[in-house]
Amino acid sequence: MMKHTGTRRGSKGWIAALMVVLMLFSAGCAKNNTSGAAEPDTSSNAAKENAAVDQEVTLKVATLIPPMTDMLELIKPLLKEDGINLELVVLSDNVQPNDALANKEVDANFFQHVPYMNEYNASKGSSMVAIQPVYHAIYGVYSKRYKSMDELPDGAVVAVANDSTNLGRSLVMLEKAGYIKLKDGVGIKATVADVTENPHNFKFEEVDLLMLARMLDDSDIALMTPAYASPLGLTPKKDALLTETTESEFAITLVAREDNKDSEPIRKLAERLSGPEVKQFLEDNYSEIAIPAFE
Repeated sequence: MMKHTGTRRGSKGWIAALMVVLMLFSAGCAKNNTSGAAEPDTSSNAAKENAAVDQEVTLKVATLIPPMTDMLELIKPLLKEDGINLELVVLSDNVQPNDALANKEVDANFFQHVPYMNEYNASKGSSMVAIQPVYHAIYGVYSKRYKSMDELPDGAVVAVANDSTNLGRSLVMLEKAGYIKLKDGVGIKATVADVTENPHNFKFEEVDLLMLARMLDDSDIALMTPAYASPLGLTPKKDALLTETTESEFAITLVAREDNKDSEPIRKLAERLSGPEVKQFLEDNYSEIAIPAFE
């Protein structure tokens, strides 16, 4: 009788111990499940952050001098909002930006008008394309010696750019003002050899575009854009003896390549360069030398 009772008690003790083990195991599982639900999914957040970084595109744009550089700096934070990191590549002459673009060292450039781009394409066999006209840089005639064109003596030394498009542009401006006559039909492709009438016997000095400002000391007049006149404190409205009329073909234009002209980053860049912020910036800071070429 005593032996039977001991067996029953032993069985109850074993069952109780088993129940304790099961309870502890269940509690552990519940704790693990609760902990897993409460902890943030750091791996998911990190993946999202990495994806955002991967989506940001670096866009390299070759340029030269203000106001071009100023305008690009202005839109940098705006492009950042579009997921584009704008990198300015500031070069030292008016050939390097096209070389860099043609060689795919940059994605676009912003420094030239379309006739100049077309001349480069023709001479180099490149495939650059105009994307967006941005502003008109009005060509003007400047002098340190005279206050008007009427004061110019016969035989005056006239400094002009030596690249074909800006040379032609200078000669056409003088022709329209009645100072010279060009061969019929040459237009902006004109060279000094195309001058058929030169009643004032102007002596033309052809120099690199970047040297025109320095030629003011050595010539009677120099023909140049406001980008090169403004560092000397000269503007078309206030100081030029003569200015050209606004012509869209000479607007300073954003340029890309045939292979990337339709890309989203280039499209966004064009939108920002022709946006209200840029228009207001030009009106506030460069109204005398730069006229917006967009609505």
